[in-house]
Amino acid sequence: MNAHAIFADFIQRPIDAAHRLPELTGEQLNAHPENHPNSIAWLLWHTGREIDVQLSHLYGKPEVWESFRERFDLGELGDSVGYGHTTEQARKIQVSDRQLLVDYVEACLRALADYINVLAETDLDEVIDTSWETPVTRGVRLVSIVDDATQHIGQAAYVAGAVTAAS
Repeated sequence: MNAHAIFADFIQRPIDAAHRLPELTGEQLNAHPENHPNSIAWLLWHTGREIDVQLSHLYGKPEVWESFRERFDLGELGDSVGYGHTTEQARKIQVSDRQLLVDYVEACLRALADYINVLAETDLDEVIDTSWETPVTRGVRLVSIVDDATQHIGQAAYVAGAVTAAS
């Protein structure tokens, strides 16, 4: 198995997990259990944004967000990534369409897979960020992007289980 095949499998897993999320109402998507600032909608939106922004930086292509921005209708706040959002800002990320959220996450992950497919395996060893104590290679950044996506979708699934059990 080569790096491309490993990444293809690795990327498919959060896509599959996002599709397995239960059908949720707008109220459930935007709920804040235990008054937590991040809803399921925020987690899925943020998942897409963190993939999208980092990929655009690596690939030098426009963000996938460009084709989703109007459908989300989140204004300037939607253009952010979510890191450092105040509780008030996080609560303003209101999306009532589960499929739109899943479609955006999937489109970002598919774009990531397309990017990886144009790389040579040696490209994965290139240092792309020297601001860390251990410089970050392209491969490490790509693993980090998919790992973050997997964690956030897992969080969304956990919260979805909690809000659907409470209904």
